[in-house]
Amino acid sequence: MRQLKLIWDFRGPDALKIAEHHNIHLKEFIKIEQLNITITGVNTINDVHAIAFLVVNEDEMKPIRDALKPHRGEVYTP
Repeated sequence: MRQLKLIWDFRGPDALKIAEHHNIHLKEFIKIEQLNITITGVNTINDVHAIAFLVVNEDEMKPIRDALKPHRGEVYTP
């Protein structure tokens, strides 16, 4: 089963803090919706760009994408 990484980009001097906060909301959404998603996180791209992400199975992606409106996505490779 192919997995997709849904990504939210944050830019600016507070990008990392905002991405970390967004990740809290992603985890809350997963819990409320009782989803079987275990991979979420935050990555720093550089000092003014950070991302929050979650990984979903491709066949489950559309309703999650529509509800959460990520900025972009890519195929997940562990």
